Amino acid sequence: MLTFLPRALAEPRRPLLQSVGRGLDLLRIFFYEDKNFQGRYYECSSDCPELSSHFSRCNSIRVEGGTWVVYERPQYTGSQYILMRGEYPTFQSWNGFNDSIRSCRLIGYPSSRHRMRIYERPDFGGQMMELSEDLPSLQDRWRYRDIHSAHVQEGTWVFYESPNYRGRQYLLEKGEFRRHSEWGALHPVVGSIRRVVDF
Repeated sequence: MLTFLPRALAEPRRPLLQSVGRGLDLLRIFFYEDKNFQGRYYECSSDCPELSSHFSRCNSIRVEGGTWVVYERPQYTGSQYILMRGEYPTFQSWNGFNDSIRSCRLIGYPSSRHRMRIYERPDFGGQMMELSEDLPSLQDRWRYRDIHSAHVQEGTWVFYESPNYRGRQYLLEKGEFRRHSEWGALHPVVGSIRRVVDF
């Protein structure tokens, strides 16, 4: 559900409450047309495949609850950005390349456990490494720059193209990814890996 809120009504209004696994959580995201949370804004509390009819640009975002994936194009396509609870005053703060956000979705249910295997070659071939923690620099522990396949056994993970959680982002939820194109990447380069833990 996506709604426009005049600025005067947004702050005093009680937030939407939704039950997610461990109790009542606030699940909402605000999209602002201008930097630093200025200008018109919209509140979203569920998946939305088409945002372009509600605003033409997005220069700042506030996540008040949940972890969200926002996409550069409609129907959950294009560059994706994983946003946890917090404030993002410019599109650069979420590693964005421009002010285009056209769809969003809430990431599933929380997991307290995370486990994933990454592989040197497609179809789970070659060297393998198992992860259960964040990895700010893949090359510090893995002698390759590329990951060609992955098996997410528990939790939700994000691959970043560059070290220190920078560059293009790719969401990996539980399941098997036999080649890098299955997580949406054009090439297999991964610089850092992070668990999604803040629901």
